[in-house]
Amino acid sequence: MSALQETILNYGKKARAAARALARSSSSQRNAGVLAMADAIEAAEGEILAANALDVAAGGEKGLSAAMLDRLTLTHSRVAGMAQGVREVAALPDPVGEVIRRWTPPNGLEITKIRVPIGVVGIIYESRPNVTSDAAVLCLKTGNATILRGGSESIHSNVAIAAALSKGLDAAGLPAEAIQLVPVTDREAVSHLCAMDKYLDVIVPRGGKGLIETVVSQARMPVIKHYDGICILYVDAAADLEMARAIVVNAKCQRPGVCNAVETVLVHRDVLEKFMQSTGTALVEKGVELRCDAESFAEASRLESLSGKTVLAEARDFDTEFLDLVLAVRVVVGLEEALEHIETHGSRHSDGIITADTVVAERFLQEVDSATVYWNASTRFTDGGEFGFGAEIGISTDKLHARGPMALEELTTYKYQLRGTGQTRT
Repeated sequence: MSALQETILNYGKKARAAARALARSSSSQRNAGVLAMADAIEAAEGEILAANALDVAAGGEKGLSAAMLDRLTLTHSRVAGMAQGVREVAALPDPVGEVIRRWTPPNGLEITKIRVPIGVVGIIYESRPNVTSDAAVLCLKTGNATILRGGSESIHSNVAIAAALSKGLDAAGLPAEAIQLVPVTDREAVSHLCAMDKYLDVIVPRGGKGLIETVVSQARMPVIKHYDGICILYVDAAADLEMARAIVVNAKCQRPGVCNAVETVLVHRDVLEKFMQSTGTALVEKGVELRCDAESFAEASRLESLSGKTVLAEARDFDTEFLDLVLAVRVVVGLEEALEHIETHGSRHSDGIITADTVVAERFLQEVDSATVYWNASTRFTDGGEFGFGAEIGISTDKLHARGPMALEELTTYKYQLRGTGQTRT
């Protein structure tokens, strides 16, 4: 057994012991721990920002894109937002102990279906250091221990944030081993975590397709995942084009490096010219590269504001999560073609329609098989905080157990408690 394997195995043993201790804790004790973690983040802001500066500098040297550097960068306001997000979780209802159902069959047994923690949650993630606090606080709130393994891009930030969280746990009298960060970026660590089904109940990968495929292929425990965030917006013939411009620009430009940013826009042929004049021009002015199919490229070439400022799309562009100021554009002849494109090229993450036609919109909402489906709104709202969950541990495109933003309820399972008066089965 390698030294790293032995270290991670010990993390698992400690996490399992911590999970048992958390199972005995009350909701008020866990909430006190959450609030102490928020205080600790604020107290350690200087150390966290100094560590983050090292990561950002290294990312620049590695040639990370502007969008990826934005995902990585922490500022005073982002650290404050991190702490505030933690406090918001403390204020949310605790799902642990919720009675889902209670009944008494003819044999007189009282059967209760009750919500309980999953146990030990492994989280493997890349780039975004705020995931460290989001994941830790959600797991703690729901009585789960967690083992975190962040990416190399944010290693210094993650270590600093995890150290602050541990101080908060200690101050609240909760087991420090409830939150453990693997402080190395060796890929071997991922393999060891994936093999540790004796101690890990579930593993959640957050990152690029390569990471997720590695985890899925190696994991010996359930995996909750999303492969891609190829989010698609369809601008219908009945769309309010001023609304469409605002929504598309927001969905692409507000934070292009996140998984709920739009990557493809489908435009009904009847509104193509006006769409390209308005939204296309606004996107280009924001620095977006438009990768257009033949019809939208021809239209752009006729417009003075877009001539020479778009490129002809390749087939692969409609299957790409750019995570940058790049947008694929395709012309469709109606809803059926839009639905077919989303079914073929989408990632079942977040897709939307912009239209004033209620009948068309309701069909879209019903037939698009994605975790979140929008009518006249930006895909950027697929977020635990925006849903009122306080934070999220990830956005799942799976269909079993968890789908969409994963927050408190998705970090629980259930068990049956049976209370009898001496019943035996005949």
